[in-house]
Amino acid sequence: MATFDDVLAAGYLDDLRKLPLEVVRAKRGECQTVEAALSMERRLIQGRLDIVGAELRRRAGGDASDQSALVDDLKNILAERVRSPGYGRLSQLLAPAGDDEYVAEIEAAADANSLASLGDMDDDAVRSLADKLGGLEQDLSERRRKVHERIDALQEEVVRRYKEGEATVEGLLSS
Repeated sequence: MATFDDVLAAGYLDDLRKLPLEVVRAKRGECQTVEAALSMERRLIQGRLDIVGAELRRRAGGDASDQSALVDDLKNILAERVRSPGYGRLSQLLAPAGDDEYVAEIEAAADANSLASLGDMDDDAVRSLADKLGGLEQDLSERRRKVHERIDALQEEVVRRYKEGEATVEGLLSS
């Protein structure tokens, strides 16, 4: 499977016009697979951010720390961003393989134990955790944007070939 670094390598899009259509499509598929994994990693971060944000809102409202109330409210907390801003592209994979190092970085920032002990942290520690997760989300969003640029360039090349008659639907169906 191609990695983020593979699809962003300097020569990845070189000579697109000269490559066989099957290769252009395969590269587009690699990029889509990488994007699906990045999207899943982003959802991992957003879920953690939502939980930390709920804790910050609870504190701002002056409510007492109550882990059972947090657990009871998880369904609502995690449903807040069911439709987030950004590209509305359909992921083609249900459980893509992610970047193990990046997932480990997410876990290091906010693992299950730290999320379960939010009520025991002081305000500065919770805000610091929110900032760290926010930074990870921004980094991941930038990575996704770069991959989307690659997908768009590859898609434009496929479309160009059909428009200019270099590729036909019949050719696609016969392969």
